[in-house]
Amino acid sequence: MAAGEGTRLRPLTDNVPKPMIPIRGRPILEHNVRMLVRYGVDEIVINLHHRGETIRAHFGDGAAFGARIAYSEEAELLGTAGALNAVRSDFRDPFFLIYGDNLTTCRLDYLRERRRPGAVATVALFEREDVAQSGVAALDAGDRITAFVEKPAPGTEPSHWVSAGVMLLAPEIFDFIPAAGPSDIGRDVLPAALAAGRYVEGYRMNERLWWIDSRADYDRTNADPETALLC
Repeated sequence: MAAGEGTRLRPLTDNVPKPMIPIRGRPILEHNVRMLVRYGVDEIVINLHHRGETIRAHFGDGAAFGARIAYSEEAELLGTAGALNAVRSDFRDPFFLIYGDNLTTCRLDYLRERRRPGAVATVALFEREDVAQSGVAALDAGDRITAFVEKPAPGTEPSHWVSAGVMLLAPEIFDFIPAAGPSDIGRDVLPAALAAGRYVEGYRMNERLWWIDSRADYDRTNADPETALLC
C-alpha cells in the first residue's frame, strides 16, 4: 500500500509520496520491498496515487531488487481494502498485504508458519501503549482474534495489541471486500469476516515496528540505532 499523501509530514511529502521519504539512506518503501524479497516474495504489486511517478522511476520493473513489480493506479483513494479490487484476479493464493509507509523487522516466515487452515487473515500485532490511532485486536488465549476495532475511543480499547500493517490474507478475504468504492481492512473487512464467523488469527510480534506519522516520528526513527537492523 503506497498511495497515501502523507499530509502530516509536509513539506517532506510535497514532492514525493510518504513511502519514498528516506530512512537510513533508503526510501521506506524500498526497505519493505527488500524485506519481501528476503523472505522469498518476488511478485509485488504497488498501488499508487500521490506522486506515483516517483515510485515507478525508483523501482521500475523490480529487476534491480530481485522482484517483478507491477503497479495499480488509483485515480481516487479507495482505502486499504478497496485498493485490492483492481488486482483481485492476481491473488489466487495467500498473499501478504504490507502498509508501505511503516518500517518493521517482522518475520514474514513466522506469519506463514503459523497460518492455520481456514484462516482468512493472519495479522501481525504490535503492543502499543497509545492505541487511539490504531486498529486494535481482542484475542483469546490461542491468539484467535475475536474482535477488531479501528481507532477505539479512550477507555473502550479491547487490548493494546494493534495491527502492525503486515498481514497474510487468503483469497477468501475478497468475500468481505465490497466490489466497488472505498473500504478499509481494519474498519470494514476484518469486522465483517469476524461477524460471519470466519477464522482470523493474530501474531504477537516481538520484532520492531516504527510508525512514521509525524515529523517527530520521522526524526526519532532516523535517530534510532536499531533501524540498522533494516539494512
